[in-house]
Amino acid sequence: MRVARIAPAFIAIALGCLPTAASSEPPSLASATEPLWEAGIGVAGLYFPHYRGSDQSRGYALPAPYFVYRGEIFKADRQGLRGIFFSNERFDLNLSVGASLPVYSNDNRAREGMTDLRPSVELGPSLDVTMWRSTDLRTKLDVRLPVRAAVTVESHPRFIGGQFFPHLNLDLHDPAGLAGWNLGLLAGPVFADARYNRYFYEVLPAYATTSRPAYVAPSGGFAGTQFLVALSKRFSKFWVGGFTRYDSLRGASFEESPLVTSKRYFAAGIGVSWILGESTQRVPAIDLGGRRQ
Repeated sequence: MRVARIAPAFIAIALGCLPTAASSEPPSLASATEPLWEAGIGVAGLYFPHYRGSDQSRGYALPAPYFVYRGEIFKADRQGLRGIFFSNERFDLNLSVGASLPVYSNDNRAREGMTDLRPSVELGPSLDVTMWRSTDLRTKLDVRLPVRAAVTVESHPRFIGGQFFPHLNLDLHDPAGLAGWNLGLLAGPVFADARYNRYFYEVLPAYATTSRPAYVAPSGGFAGTQFLVALSKRFSKFWVGGFTRYDSLRGASFEESPLVTSKRYFAAGIGVSWILGESTQRVPAIDLGGRRQ
């Protein structure tokens, strides 16, 4: 059995790398059970740059639907909403999902006069390898290898390239004795292909200005590094969580693009959702690896 979770705001923007809010019950309790599904609603606030490499950011206030389904196939965690294709004690092969925000060029100094960046959805497989798990099941270290293809969300969707984001992922249940809290830490490099780089960082001659020279995007390669910390807790009637993310574009193949106006930035989000209902059917609790006790 697997757990599916749509946590406040985080899946909406789909960083694709956000930590799981694990069970509110200590996973070492083999007798613990949880509802098959839970549903609720809340509010969330996000603060993001316009795009990776932009020196402009904006805040978002969003409704925060909360849905948990502890079924056999689907799951949503720091890798986004996904389907489980294969799983054993060490390996998981999943469908990983992410997304990006729209950017309106009239609101962005570096892109003024250029075409807007459409929101996108990213889909692809992810191989997750459990490197270590504590005997009490409260701590787990993974290597995660998601590969995603990105498609714009518009009347005529376009394929805009792909990304590879290998990263280390550490989950801790009850960190520092904080009962019921879940801490996630994530770090790793990002790699992008040529088409992805062109979509976000190329400047065609038609859009060149005295302050924005034409720029031919590279063929692909290293696209920077990401670090993320997230903390969450499921109370009896509501869920609360937050995260902060640091990105560095030092050494990225496209860092000389005139559209890269900042080579480092922070993003953050916080949300709360109230649980409005849950199923009467209950299933065994799940450990940090997503496995039944």
